[in-house]
Amino acid sequence: MSERPFIIRISSLSKHYTMGDQLVKALDKIDLDFRENDYAAIMGPSGSGKSTLMNILGCLDTPTAGRYELNGQNVAEMDDDELARVRNREIGFVFQTFNLLPRLDCLRNVELPLIYAGVSPEERLERSRKALEEVGLGDRIDHKPGELSGGQTQRVAIARALVNHPSIILADEPTGNLDTATSRDIMDIFGRLSDAGNTIILITHEEEIARFTRRIIRLRDGRIESDSAP
Repeated sequence: MSERPFIIRISSLSKHYTMGDQLVKALDKIDLDFRENDYAAIMGPSGSGKSTLMNILGCLDTPTAGRYELNGQNVAEMDDDELARVRNREIGFVFQTFNLLPRLDCLRNVELPLIYAGVSPEERLERSRKALEEVGLGDRIDHKPGELSGGQTQRVAIARALVNHPSIILADEPTGNLDTATSRDIMDIFGRLSDAGNTIILITHEEEIARFTRRIIRLRDGRIESDSAP
């Protein structure tokens, strides 16, 4: 059986900031790979570099040095239009605060990435409905975020991340605003998505949440402290 192809390859990646007269090494010469269908958690104390790493993985920030390849392409060589296309089509984002538009119903929130991608209205409707059904909200398509529970709102955000069939799903503290039972429900959804072949990387500070994944990467002081199965 052949090895799964690489989705992400990072080599000697660094991100440095200057604060006053002090140099802050948010990331310091990191080497890291993710293969297709990886299901990984990134953990670390405050200031360890995990949010910086997530922003670079999501093409929301650029490294000071090093190389980042996404699906074989050097991200540093992409122009602004190419980066915008990658963020919309290749990466699905799930945030702790959901980031849904309150005046739009679930269906309209989910179809937003498809509008930016130029997908026809008929296909947008079909794909958005299917994405909501995948997360168990097929009967809530006409509800607005304010009419949903926290767990249901996060499911909508996951459906929006899925709708463009991205190469990778990045989730930043996706259970941070949810109670324990609801958090487990959300992680069950990620587990099913992973079983279906999706590549998922999430940031969490909760050990219980990280144990749902198949790989835990721990950062400390901008460097990888460990990378192992839970």
